[in-house]
Amino acid sequence: MKEIDITAVVENLSTVIDFVDEQLQAANCPMKIQMQIDVAVEEIFVNISNYAYGPDVGPATVRVSITDQPPMVDITFIDNGVPYDPLKREDPDISLSAEQRGIGGLGIFIVKKSMDDVKYEYRDGHNILTLKKGLN
Repeated sequence: MKEIDITAVVENLSTVIDFVDEQLQAANCPMKIQMQIDVAVEEIFVNISNYAYGPDVGPATVRVSITDQPPMVDITFIDNGVPYDPLKREDPDISLSAEQRGIGGLGIFIVKKSMDDVKYEYRDGHNILTLKKGLN
């Protein structure tokens, strides 16, 4: 397992993506899967940056754990911001036009659809969101 502790600001997104991609490339992750993971990582980290600490800034930890059998990556985001479970949000009705849909929720919907599993828990004052994705 590798992890990075970073200030949760949008300006640090490229550092987070580079960190995750380094681990994925070391595991010979196919480019298509890496791109799906990058989109999910961007969505989650930007949401933490924009909403976890309100107008303030706070820390975030990103952990990457890769297993061989089966080839799988777990990416865990940890922050101590306002408790918020994005998985409780109702999925948007994608059959409606953008104008007819309510604002928000599309990003986490894409994350849930593109990852094999997404879990959230609030423990010891921390939001913990874990993404799982098979690497083959």
